Amino acid sequence: PEHRPTAAESDRRLSAMDAGTPAARSPSDALLLSIFPRHVAEALRDGRKPAPEHRDSVTIFFSDIVGFTNISGTLEPHKVSDMLDRLYSRFDELSRETGIFKVETIGDAYMAVANLVEEQHGDHAARIALFAARALRAARATLVDADAPAKGCVNIRVGFHSGPVVADVVGTVNPRYCLFGDTVLTASRMESHSERNRMHCSAAAAQLLREQAPPELQLESRGVIQVKDVGDMETYWVDMPEAVEDKLATALMSR
Repeated sequence: PEHRPTAAESDRRLSAMDAGTPAARSPSDALLLSIFPRHVAEALRDGRKPAPEHRDSVTIFFSDIVGFTNISGTLEPHKVSDMLDRLYSRFDELSRETGIFKVETIGDAYMAVANLVEEQHGDHAARIALFAARALRAARATLVDADAPAKGCVNIRVGFHSGPVVADVVGTVNPRYCLFGDTVLTASRMESHSERNRMHCSAAAAQLLREQAPPELQLESRGVIQVKDVGDMETYWVDMPEAVEDKLATALMSR
């Protein structure tokens, strides 16, 4: 315990990592801060195992690429990786703009969360909806093949759900920051039951959007559908006109 850094020392180290001092030039420091939340990165950097963390309510986003299997079968592997890099680099920019945390990418799937690493109790569903609207537009502007524009642009499916979650670091070799709980499965199923270029969410997320987003945001009940591994659920299509997006972005960015 006597060798454990004080809170002030931890802040100094992380500030140094962010500010471009010699500590920031350590590749391992930069990598930790790009993958893990700050407090988790600091713990791992000092050789400590972070404790699992419970959150009562987060909103989890999933997307995948429509027709990805066909794309992968017709493009050279390096072109597939280039497409994913261009698309998800843009998503990463959007995640920073909207204040949400990118959890990981798995193949063509992108996973992100709000109200996990930052306190966003009053707007986490709205932040995810804003991110989702911008991600849909970014995908439609991303060429499948940068050398062959005639092949068109990427189309994605989007889904999200709100509920409790547990976050923990798993493993010691290539450790991963993972989320656990039914909320993760349900969010994933909202994506897999979505459609091309559409936002699909659970009733729990829709209720939060009614409370957190401008009233002009359009929520259309899809009725009760059978959701794989979850059961019967009422779900919603989310439509965010550009004027609503601008209004929501202004409100969120001012906080």
